[in-house]
Amino acid sequence: MSSIHDVAKHAGVAISTVSKVLNHYPGVSEETKDKVNKAIEELQFVPNTLAAALSSKQSARIALLLNLNSQTQAIDEIDMQYLSGAINEARKRNMDVITLFFSMLKEKKAPEIINYLKAQSIHGLIIYGISREDEQLHAVIESEAFKTVVVDSPIVNRSVSSVWIDQEQAQYDVAKKTILENENCHKILYLSGKENGYIMEGRLKGIRRLCEELDLSLTIKNGEFSEKKARELTFRYGKDADVIVCASDFMAIGAMRALIEMDIFHPVCGFDGIRLMGYAGKQMHTVRQNFSEISAQAVREVQHLMEGGQGRNLILPHELVRLKYEDIIC
Repeated sequence: MSSIHDVAKHAGVAISTVSKVLNHYPGVSEETKDKVNKAIEELQFVPNTLAAALSSKQSARIALLLNLNSQTQAIDEIDMQYLSGAINEARKRNMDVITLFFSMLKEKKAPEIINYLKAQSIHGLIIYGISREDEQLHAVIESEAFKTVVVDSPIVNRSVSSVWIDQEQAQYDVAKKTILENENCHKILYLSGKENGYIMEGRLKGIRRLCEELDLSLTIKNGEFSEKKARELTFRYGKDADVIVCASDFMAIGAMRALIEMDIFHPVCGFDGIRLMGYAGKQMHTVRQNFSEISAQAVREVQHLMEGGQGRNLILPHELVRLKYEDIIC
């Protein structure tokens, strides 16, 4: 197995220069970076940042970066499950965890974010719910300054892994089950989420594929993952639909409550499997994601990367459920 000394000799530079390139220090010329990176590739050298942390008698430290949901006044159950899963798994692996939020980094440029995280001895990073608009975080990821796992995003390179479910297939499955279990479902109202999010790209593909296969009429409206917005859209467009398919449970609850107030029955389905679905007043199909396990897998994947593994795309299973009040009460 090649060492940092081998890389320095192969590239014709000092060991300290290799270290600077590996740790993305400023002041290194592009020519030198290219020589070092070429040597790393040719020798298949993999820096073991986890081992370095342990050899210095420090626990490997990871940061959980969450994008809190501001579209609902309800406690965000999903984020709580993410935190629980990551913290429990990190404890098992003797890894230290800190929690950060997108809002804390909003005004920072990528180099500032990198320095901020390095100042807190961060070795790995788990990012939940990054969108295309989060340009500075994308720059942090592309810098490969940290071993990174993105949850619900398709970003993969040698230092970055992705962990999520098959969004397209999950949306296809829950919508199809709902439609086929009810008669005369020809006109579909689909309430989507934020268009700049990666998960919506897959979910939209799923509903479009289903409607094309079953020759169904599809109307798409942006509900912004908001219960209130979904309620408003249902009042406006729900009468003309045969079924309402929602890209989140919060929107499904808003749509169902609006239908009840209009005294109209249309089947509704959601996405995520949060406990609040059991209180919606009507049973609805939804996609259950095991957010705690997804987050635990993200921690395991960070360790995989820190131990020298290559980035990869991990697809975890989902299931279709129909939540009832009796199923969720303690």
